[in-house]
Amino acid sequence: MPTSHDRFNPGRRRALRGLMVVPFLPVAITAVEAKRGIAGQTAPELHAAFWIDAGGEPTQFSLEEQRGSWVHVKCWQSWCPGCHSHGFPALQRMVAAFEGDPRVVNVAVQTVFEGHGINSADKVRKTQLQYDLPIVFGHDPGENQPHGRPKTMRNFRTGGTPWHILIDPQGQVMFDGFSLNTDAVIAHIRSELA
Repeated sequence: MPTSHDRFNPGRRRALRGLMVVPFLPVAITAVEAKRGIAGQTAPELHAAFWIDAGGEPTQFSLEEQRGSWVHVKCWQSWCPGCHSHGFPALQRMVAAFEGDPRVVNVAVQTVFEGHGINSADKVRKTQLQYDLPIVFGHDPGENQPHGRPKTMRNFRTGGTPWHILIDPQGQVMFDGFSLNTDAVIAHIRSELA
């Protein structure tokens, strides 16, 4: 709880106001993120206009079919600087940490809520190749109207991109936010799988 002294220390006050620790996972989220997401709820199904597999071929993807596995969903847009500087490196670490383990599934979904002409369907395979990510990628183009939100954003109450969603084997959303503490999540999943 901030003290009266914190009123004169804006940096500390912002830090205290901006952090909330998710009790079941060693991850901190901002106050803005606390108003977003559906952590603690059952994950709704993911919807995309199309999915491609690790080799870029058309495929299907269903969260229901992933029950029993941990699922990490990375939401992105091709023009998003944070996706390229932070989001995809975090996804690469998650993929490398659990490579070959069917109990952990990583999937990337381009959630287009702006820049529809730039964040286009053809960027999905290009991005998959750019980051050498042999996982399922999807494209959720959003509604074809100004400020149209894709189903993924609406259903998971995401706040933009990059956005990470972590779903436990029972289908419960464990984390739903911008800043994924990848090392902590990897450690947590490994301890749960041990």
